[in-house]
Amino acid sequence: MNWKNNTILKMVKDMKELYFAGGCFWTVQEYFRKIQGVIETEVGYANGKTEHPTYEEVCKGSGHAEVVKVTFHPYQISLTRLLDFFYELIQPTKFKKGQYRTGIYYTKTDDYKIISYALKKLQTHYHRKIKIECLPLENYTKAESYHQDYLRKHPNCPYQVPNYKLQMIEAENNLKRKPISFYVTKEKKTEPPFENAYWDYKEDGIYVDIDTNTPLFSSKDKFSSDCGWPCFSKPIDENCIQKKLDLSHFMIRTEVISKNSHNHLGHVFQDGPMELGGKRYCVNSAALRFIPKDKMKEEGFASYLEKL
Repeated sequence: MNWKNNTILKMVKDMKELYFAGGCFWTVQEYFRKIQGVIETEVGYANGKTEHPTYEEVCKGSGHAEVVKVTFHPYQISLTRLLDFFYELIQPTKFKKGQYRTGIYYTKTDDYKIISYALKKLQTHYHRKIKIECLPLENYTKAESYHQDYLRKHPNCPYQVPNYKLQMIEAENNLKRKPISFYVTKEKKTEPPFENAYWDYKEDGIYVDIDTNTPLFSSKDKFSSDCGWPCFSKPIDENCIQKKLDLSHFMIRTEVISKNSHNHLGHVFQDGPMELGGKRYCVNSAALRFIPKDKMKEEGFASYLEKL
Protein backbone atom coordinates (compact mmCIF):
# COMPACT_ATOMS: atom_id res chain seq x y z
CA MET A 1 0.00 0.00 0.00
CA ASN A 2 1.52 3.34 -1.05
CA TRP A 3 1.67 6.54 0.99
CA LYS A 4 -1.31 8.09 -0.81
CA ASN A 5 -3.55 5.18 0.11
CA ASN A 6 -2.29 5.29 3.68
CA THR A 7 -3.07 9.00 3.86
CA ILE A 8 -6.60 8.51 2.51
CA LEU A 9 -7.28 5.67 4.94
CA LYS A 10 -6.06 7.77 7.86
CA MET A 11 -8.27 10.71 6.82
CA VAL A 12 -11.32 8.43 6.64
CA LYS A 13 -10.48 6.86 10.01
CA ASP A 14 -10.09 10.29 11.63
CA MET A 15 -13.47 11.58 10.45
CA LYS A 16 -16.13 12.13 13.10
CA GLU A 17 -19.90 12.37 13.00
CA LEU A 18 -22.53 14.12 15.08
CA TYR A 19 -26.28 14.51 14.72
CA PHE A 20 -27.97 17.91 15.07
CA ALA A 21 -31.66 18.75 15.49
CA GLY A 22 -32.64 22.39 15.09
CA GLY A 23 -36.06 22.68 13.53
CA CYS A 24 -36.67 21.85 9.88
CA PHE A 25 -33.81 19.62 8.75
CA TRP A 26 -33.78 21.19 5.29
CA THR A 27 -32.42 24.44 6.74
CA VAL A 28 -30.01 22.75 9.15
CA GLN A 29 -28.51 20.63 6.36
CA GLU A 30 -27.99 23.59 4.05
CA TYR A 31 -26.31 25.51 6.88
CA PHE A 32 -23.84 22.78 7.84
CA ARG A 33 -23.17 21.89 4.20
CA LYS A 34 -21.48 25.26 3.68
CA ILE A 35 -19.04 24.99 6.60
CA GLN A 36 -15.48 24.20 5.56
CA GLY A 37 -14.36 20.99 7.25
CA VAL A 38 -17.78 19.37 6.97
CA ILE A 39 -17.32 16.43 4.59
CA GLU A 40 -20.88 15.19 4.21
CA THR A 41 -24.41 15.86 5.45
CA GLU A 42 -27.50 13.66 5.49
CA VAL A 43 -31.00 14.30 6.84
CA GLY A 44 -32.85 11.71 8.88
CA TYR A 45 -34.92 10.90 11.94
CA ALA A 46 -33.54 10.04 15.39
CA ASN A 47 -34.38 9.28 19.00
CA GLY A 48 -37.97 8.24 18.56
CA LYS A 49 -40.00 5.26 19.72
CA THR A 50 -39.72 3.05 16.64
CA GLU A 51 -37.16 1.89 14.08
CA HIS A 52 -37.23 2.94 10.42
CA PRO A 53 -40.03 5.53 10.58
CA THR A 54 -41.35 7.28 7.49
CA TYR A 55 -41.82 11.05 7.27
CA GLU A 56 -45.57 10.59 7.63
CA GLU A 57 -45.09 8.56 10.84
CA VAL A 58 -42.75 11.21 12.26
CA CYS A 59 -45.33 13.92 11.55
CA LYS A 60 -47.99 11.85 13.33
CA GLY A 61 -45.95 11.70 16.54
CA SER A 62 -43.42 8.85 16.44
CA GLY A 63 -41.24 10.84 18.83
CA HIS A 64 -38.35 11.25 16.39
CA ALA A 65 -36.53 14.52 15.83
CA GLU A 66 -35.62 15.77 12.38
CA VAL A 67 -31.82 15.60 12.44
CA VAL A 68 -28.83 16.18 10.21
CA LYS A 69 -25.97 13.71 10.30
CA VAL A 70 -22.81 15.80 9.99
CA THR A 71 -19.58 14.06 9.02
CA PHE A 72 -16.57 16.29 9.57
CA HIS A 73 -12.78 16.21 9.76
CA PRO A 74 -11.54 17.36 13.19
CA TYR A 75 -8.27 18.63 11.70
CA GLN A 76 -10.26 21.08 9.58
CA ILE A 77 -12.91 22.03 12.11
CA SER A 78 -12.98 21.07 15.77
CA LEU A 79 -16.04 19.60 17.47
CA THR A 80 -16.16 22.65 19.74
CA ARG A 81 -16.19 25.04 16.79
CA LEU A 82 -18.89 23.00 15.06
CA LEU A 83 -21.01 23.35 18.20
CA ASP A 84 -20.42 27.13 18.14
CA PHE A 85 -21.84 27.24 14.60
CA PHE A 86 -24.87 25.25 15.73
CA TYR A 87 -25.58 27.69 18.55
CA GLU A 88 -25.52 30.55 16.04
CA LEU A 89 -28.19 28.83 13.93
CA ILE A 90 -30.70 28.02 16.67
CA GLN A 91 -32.30 29.85 19.58
CA PRO A 92 -30.74 27.95 22.52
CA THR A 93 -33.37 28.95 25.10
CA LYS A 94 -36.46 28.40 22.94
CA PHE A 95 -38.34 25.17 23.65
CA LYS A 96 -39.74 23.21 20.72
CA LYS A 97 -41.68 19.98 20.91
CA GLY A 98 -41.76 16.87 18.75
CA GLN A 99 -39.91 16.54 15.49
CA TYR A 100 -38.71 20.16 15.51
CA ARG A 101 -37.06 20.09 18.92
CA THR A 102 -33.45 21.15 19.41
CA GLY A 103 -30.86 18.53 20.21
CA ILE A 104 -27.37 17.09 19.80
CA TYR A 105 -27.02 13.32 19.50
CA TYR A 106 -23.70 11.50 19.76
CA THR A 107 -22.31 8.01 19.21
CA LYS A 108 -19.08 8.27 21.23
CA THR A 109 -18.68 8.91 24.96
CA ASP A 110 -15.60 11.07 24.38
CA ASP A 111 -17.71 13.40 22.25
CA TYR A 112 -20.32 13.64 25.00
CA LYS A 113 -17.69 14.98 27.42
CA ILE A 114 -16.86 17.79 25.00
CA ILE A 115 -20.52 18.53 24.24
CA SER A 116 -21.49 18.54 27.93
CA TYR A 117 -18.71 21.00 28.79
CA ALA A 118 -19.63 23.22 25.83
CA LEU A 119 -23.30 23.31 26.87
CA LYS A 120 -22.38 24.28 30.43
CA LYS A 121 -20.23 27.07 29.03
CA LEU A 122 -23.05 28.19 26.74
CA GLN A 123 -25.45 28.37 29.70
CA THR A 124 -23.26 31.04 31.34
CA HIS A 125 -24.25 33.42 28.51
CA TYR A 126 -27.99 33.14 29.19
CA HIS A 127 -30.22 33.96 32.15
CA ARG A 128 -32.89 31.54 30.94
CA LYS A 129 -32.21 27.82 30.85
CA ILE A 130 -31.02 26.51 27.48
CA LYS A 131 -33.32 23.94 25.86
CA ILE A 132 -30.90 21.74 23.91
CA GLU A 133 -31.38 17.99 24.27
CA CYS A 134 -28.10 16.05 24.54
CA LEU A 135 -28.47 12.27 24.28
CA PRO A 136 -26.86 9.16 22.78
CA LEU A 137 -28.12 8.50 19.25
CA GLU A 138 -30.99 6.00 19.03
CA ASN A 139 -33.15 4.64 16.21
CA TYR A 140 -31.57 6.72 13.47
CA THR A 141 -33.07 6.34 10.01
CA LYS A 142 -32.00 8.14 6.86
CA ALA A 143 -34.83 10.29 5.51
CA GLU A 144 -36.44 9.76 2.12
CA SER A 145 -34.41 10.77 -0.95
CA TYR A 146 -36.63 13.76 -1.77
CA HIS A 147 -35.65 15.35 1.57
CA GLN A 148 -31.89 15.10 0.90
CA ASP A 149 -30.27 18.44 -0.07
CA TYR A 150 -33.77 19.86 -0.44
CA LEU A 151 -32.83 23.55 -0.38
CA ARG A 152 -30.03 23.08 -2.87
CA LYS A 153 -32.59 21.53 -5.24
CA HIS A 154 -35.24 24.17 -4.44
CA PRO A 155 -33.43 27.55 -4.12
CA ASN A 156 -36.73 29.49 -4.00
CA CYS A 157 -38.03 27.58 -0.97
CA PRO A 158 -38.85 29.98 1.95
CA TYR A 159 -36.89 27.84 4.45
CA GLN A 160 -33.50 29.10 3.22
CA VAL A 161 -30.76 29.95 5.72
CA PRO A 162 -30.74 33.72 6.52
CA ASN A 163 -28.05 35.57 4.57
CA TYR A 164 -26.37 37.02 7.66
CA LYS A 165 -25.75 33.50 8.98
CA LEU A 166 -24.25 32.42 5.66
CA GLN A 167 -22.01 35.52 5.65
CA MET A 168 -20.67 34.48 9.06
CA ILE A 169 -19.79 31.04 7.67
CA GLU A 170 -18.13 32.53 4.59
CA ALA A 171 -16.03 34.89 6.74
CA GLU A 172 -14.69 31.94 8.71
CA ASN A 173 -14.18 29.86 5.58
CA ASN A 174 -12.06 32.69 4.17
CA LEU A 175 -9.90 32.57 7.27
CA LYS A 176 -9.51 28.82 6.92
CA ARG A 177 -8.01 29.32 3.48
CA LYS A 178 -5.12 30.85 5.43
CA PRO A 179 -4.47 27.94 7.81
CA ILE A 180 -2.00 29.67 10.11
CA SER A 181 -4.28 32.69 10.51
CA PHE A 182 -7.25 30.52 11.41
CA TYR A 183 -5.14 28.40 13.76
CA VAL A 184 -4.01 31.55 15.59
CA THR A 185 -7.07 33.82 15.56
CA LYS A 186 -9.88 31.30 16.12
CA GLU A 187 -8.21 28.36 17.88
CA LYS A 188 -6.04 30.71 19.99
CA LYS A 189 -2.83 28.89 19.16
CA THR A 190 0.65 30.41 18.83
CA GLU A 191 2.66 30.53 15.62
CA PRO A 192 6.34 29.47 15.69
CA PRO A 193 8.79 32.11 16.99
CA PHE A 194 11.26 33.59 14.50
CA GLU A 195 9.39 31.88 11.64
CA ASN A 196 6.68 34.47 11.08
CA ALA A 197 6.28 37.52 8.88
CA TYR A 198 6.74 40.49 11.20
CA TRP A 199 8.87 39.54 14.20
CA ASP A 200 11.88 41.47 12.87
CA TYR A 201 10.05 43.73 10.39
CA LYS A 202 11.17 47.36 10.45
CA GLU A 203 9.27 49.14 7.65
CA ASP A 204 7.08 52.15 8.52
CA GLY A 205 3.34 51.56 8.43
CA ILE A 206 0.44 50.17 10.42
CA TYR A 207 -0.67 46.66 11.35
CA VAL A 208 -4.37 45.90 10.90
CA ASP A 209 -6.67 43.02 11.85
CA ILE A 210 -6.32 40.35 9.16
CA ASP A 211 -10.08 39.81 9.16
CA THR A 212 -11.66 43.26 9.55
CA ASN A 213 -8.79 45.61 8.59
CA THR A 214 -9.20 47.44 11.90
CA PRO A 215 -5.97 49.36 12.68
CA LEU A 216 -4.33 47.75 15.72
CA PHE A 217 -0.65 48.71 15.99
CA SER A 218 1.78 51.25 14.56
CA SER A 219 5.38 50.67 13.50
CA LYS A 220 6.21 53.70 15.67
CA ASP A 221 5.40 51.63 18.77
CA LYS A 222 7.15 48.46 17.60
CA PHE A 223 10.43 47.52 19.27
CA SER A 224 13.01 44.78 18.85
CA SER A 225 12.68 41.77 21.11
CA ASP A 226 14.43 38.42 21.26
CA CYS A 227 11.16 36.52 21.89
CA GLY A 228 10.60 35.77 18.19
CA TRP A 229 7.26 37.57 17.73
CA PRO A 230 6.40 41.19 16.83
CA CYS A 231 6.24 43.33 19.97
CA PHE A 232 4.61 46.71 20.53
CA SER A 233 4.57 49.09 23.48
CA LYS A 234 0.87 49.93 22.98
CA PRO A 235 -2.00 49.58 20.51
CA ILE A 236 -2.93 52.38 18.12
CA ASP A 237 -6.11 52.88 20.15
CA GLU A 238 -6.98 51.14 23.42
CA ASN A 239 -10.59 50.94 22.23
CA CYS A 240 -9.64 48.60 19.38
CA ILE A 241 -8.63 45.75 21.69
CA GLN A 242 -9.93 43.80 24.66
CA LYS A 243 -7.96 42.15 27.44
CA LYS A 244 -8.92 38.90 29.11
CA LEU A 245 -7.44 36.77 31.88
CA ASP A 246 -5.87 33.63 30.39
CA LEU A 247 -5.17 30.69 32.73
CA SER A 248 -4.30 28.15 30.02
CA HIS A 249 -1.13 26.05 30.06
CA PHE A 250 -0.81 26.45 33.84
CA MET A 251 0.12 30.12 33.46
CA ILE A 252 -1.46 33.43 34.44
CA ARG A 253 -1.43 35.75 31.44
CA THR A 254 -3.45 38.54 29.88
CA GLU A 255 -4.83 37.71 26.45
CA VAL A 256 -5.18 40.46 23.84
CA ILE A 257 -8.21 40.24 21.54
CA SER A 258 -9.23 42.35 18.57
CA LYS A 259 -12.47 44.02 19.67
CA ASN A 260 -14.30 44.04 16.33
CA SER A 261 -13.48 40.53 15.10
CA HIS A 262 -12.93 38.83 18.48
CA ASN A 263 -9.75 37.39 16.98
CA HIS A 264 -7.02 36.21 19.33
CA LEU A 265 -3.94 38.41 18.81
CA GLY A 266 -1.49 37.36 21.53
CA HIS A 267 -0.71 38.48 25.08
CA VAL A 268 0.46 41.59 26.90
CA PHE A 269 3.27 41.38 29.45
CA GLN A 270 4.74 43.86 31.96
CA ASP A 271 8.37 43.35 30.85
CA GLY A 272 8.62 45.88 28.03
CA PRO A 273 11.09 48.80 27.85
CA MET A 274 10.43 51.18 30.73
CA GLU A 275 11.09 54.21 28.53
CA LEU A 276 8.15 53.06 26.37
CA GLY A 277 5.78 52.46 29.25
CA GLY A 278 6.89 49.03 30.43
CA LYS A 279 4.41 46.94 28.46
CA ARG A 280 5.09 44.36 25.77
CA TYR A 281 2.23 43.47 23.46
CA CYS A 282 3.46 40.18 22.03
CA VAL A 283 1.36 39.55 18.92
CA ASN A 284 1.14 36.77 16.34
CA SER A 285 2.08 37.91 12.84
CA ALA A 286 -0.63 35.62 11.45
CA ALA A 287 -3.31 37.79 13.12
CA LEU A 288 -2.06 40.92 11.34
CA ARG A 289 -1.77 42.47 7.89
CA PHE A 290 0.86 45.15 7.34
CA ILE A 291 0.08 48.27 5.33
CA PRO A 292 3.23 50.24 4.36
CA LYS A 293 3.26 53.99 4.83
CA ASP A 294 3.16 54.73 1.10
CA LYS A 295 0.01 52.61 0.68
CA MET A 296 -1.96 53.88 3.67
CA LYS A 297 -3.72 56.74 1.85
CA GLU A 298 -4.60 54.46 -1.04
CA GLU A 299 -6.16 51.90 1.32
CA GLY A 300 -8.15 54.49 3.27
CA PHE A 301 -5.91 54.94 6.31
CA ALA A 302 -4.63 58.47 5.67
CA SER A 303 -5.82 59.64 9.08
CA TYR A 304 -3.36 57.24 10.72
CA LEU A 305 -0.28 58.72 9.02
CA GLU A 306 0.13 61.11 11.95
CA LYS A 307 0.60 58.12 14.26
CA LEU A 308 3.83 57.08 12.51
